[in-house]
Amino acid sequence: MRIALFIACFNDVMYPRTGKAMVRLLRRLGHEVDFPRGQTCCGQMHFNTGYQDDCIPLAEHFCDVFDDYDVVLAASGSCASMVKEYYPTLADRAGSQRLHRRVDAVGARLYELSELLVDVLGVTDTGSYFPHRVTYHPTCHTLRMLRIGDRPTLLLRNVEGIELAELPEADECCGFGGTFAIKNADTSTAMGSDKVANAMRTGAEVITAADNSCLMHIGGMMSRGRSPMRPLHYAEILASTRADPLGTGGPVRAVDRPTREFAP
Repeated sequence: MRIALFIACFNDVMYPRTGKAMVRLLRRLGHEVDFPRGQTCCGQMHFNTGYQDDCIPLAEHFCDVFDDYDVVLAASGSCASMVKEYYPTLADRAGSQRLHRRVDAVGARLYELSELLVDVLGVTDTGSYFPHRVTYHPTCHTLRMLRIGDRPTLLLRNVEGIELAELPEADECCGFGGTFAIKNADTSTAMGSDKVANAMRTGAEVITAADNSCLMHIGGMMSRGRSPMRPLHYAEILASTRADPLGTGGPVRAVDRPTREFAP
């Protein structure tokens, strides 16, 4: 199986350790993962702020980069939702049946980590070790658009040493929402405060989720409140073992793929 890692801009720039953790985890399970150098922004930010026509070349480029892989692993639930849910809308906007076929095909092969592990690889016990009390926040895109359900918590419950605490009002939004947090700062802050208060009630050492963007929002509020709880993507928990506790696990293989000339 040829697996490609779609890191997403946010992780690439600010949280590259999450992508490395996914690679380390899949290697431990016997799989090889490529990191195609040609990947760029999926266009979610453009789409959500009204620049939808500018997203069409980004969708075409995404297909160029990931067309030949059996599986595309997305390190961001929100970006995975962009590809699966809104790329067909872009193809309709472009009036291109060819693009529609391509985005449908690549979207069908794109998975969030827990979907890949549980549904495709049939894995629920990843041989992980993480001796800490943890609470899980189901982010909006993974909960409502990808509908990954309890797959992440199924994986987390099988981690040796972990104590998983239920998060009160878990399905409530944390208030980030990308540009929503900028345009509606007061509302975003109020929602984030509620999420932090509920997380603190669990007594957890770590709050985890499938989206680093939401964890950044939550973690920023915790930091300003001097909370000892730390945010951590659940891929990093699954990648941790007794022998390699949140270690590097070696370099990630980057590959060059021939694509059309593209100017981001």
